Amino acid sequence: MDVTLLSRIQFAATIAFHYLYPPLSIGLGIVLVVMEGLYLKTRLPVYQQMTRFWIRVFGLTFALGVATGIVMEFEFGTNWSAYSRFVGDVFGSALAAEGIFAFFLESGFLALLLFGWDKVGPRMHFFSTVMVCLGAHFSAIWIIVANSWMQTPAGFRLAEHGLGTRAEVTDFWAMVFNPSTVDRLAHTVLGAWQAGAFLVISVSAYYLLKGKAEDFARRSLGVGAALALVASIGSLATGHASAEGVSRNQPAKLAAMEAHFPASAPADLYVFGWVDEARERVYGVAVPGMLSWMLHGDTKAPITGLLAFAPEDRPPVQLVFQSYHLMVAIGMGLIGLSIAAAFYAARRGAPPPGWLLKLLVVAVLGPQIANQAGWMTAEVGRQPWIVQGLMRTSEGVSRSVSAGEVVFSLVLFTLIYTLLFALFLFLLNAKITHGPLAEDLAASHKRA
Repeated sequence: MDVTLLSRIQFAATIAFHYLYPPLSIGLGIVLVVMEGLYLKTRLPVYQQMTRFWIRVFGLTFALGVATGIVMEFEFGTNWSAYSRFVGDVFGSALAAEGIFAFFLESGFLALLLFGWDKVGPRMHFFSTVMVCLGAHFSAIWIIVANSWMQTPAGFRLAEHGLGTRAEVTDFWAMVFNPSTVDRLAHTVLGAWQAGAFLVISVSAYYLLKGKAEDFARRSLGVGAALALVASIGSLATGHASAEGVSRNQPAKLAAMEAHFPASAPADLYVFGWVDEARERVYGVAVPGMLSWMLHGDTKAPITGLLAFAPEDRPPVQLVFQSYHLMVAIGMGLIGLSIAAAFYAARRGAPPPGWLLKLLVVAVLGPQIANQAGWMTAEVGRQPWIVQGLMRTSEGVSRSVSAGEVVFSLVLFTLIYTLLFALFLFLLNAKITHGPLAEDLAASHKRA
């Protein structure tokens, strides 16, 4: 059993589980701002009922996100101590900024958001909703900054210390706005908006299928569909911009994303396929020269391929290729579903047909799978580097941790996370099954 591989599996498992919740919190934060803003503008009681219902769901996802995120910070010290010493100056500044600008802001106004309906005025409560939403987004900003620095390091110098070489920040803003930060941040945030929007769409479609809380469901569907349409189309644009950045800064990753093997040759764009790494071939459906055209406007433009890199410097091609194409396929499907949902929501007449409502119910899984596949593409595509061009993944692992210890902790984490996920599904299902509270509507009538 290899300690490096086991530590990678453990960190991948914990972050994959954690990454189910922050996108929902970020997306639902936008939903809450829109819904409560509509209530303040129209004074229609149903909008306050909608806001109260989704705040309860937001509180559940926020709690799970905080609880599962703490584990990863400990893993930096236990499993990846060599890496932590190397990037401590960079990560320390980014994570400190997250604590100051994001977590304190979000948690400071969270109590007002959850319990302040009858304690403060409508405008003050709306202000707290906006602050919590901003806090969730600020948290994403600083996490993406830290991760993007691993992909495209900038604004640092290498310094020798007693325990070895360290990366020290020389230009804070160059570190923050490293070459991949903006594109990756925009794409990640829009993916989070999709996750929140499609959760709202899914629950609303379920209520319409059951003929339950129909006014609530129609209006919630409208808000969710509008956000989903903006986020889905925006994800397509930012995804293309991010791919252009990868072609400039991480050509080996781009080559793995499309399984492009020739060292320098025009590249096809695959719709789907299967990679035969031994024979350096792909079996599938491709558009000839399309990748070259998308990146350079010329189907004959050469693209750097995997054979331009030494075998030990190439990422795992099959996994990167499949995860990338899964993300793209789901993204295109979500664009279609968001257009259909927005079309029927704008009509304000008959609800969407039953077949579409059933698709919208299960569509909640789409953004989650796409987000996980996108994260896998980004992280596995960077291999064998834990910090691109500076530190290999095998060099970042803790030397004092044994394989048995990692396996033991991995089993425990798996059991605990399975129980937490079951609890989350149970509580979420209970809230959805019960539906919006009638007393929320009555309270809204009193305050309207």
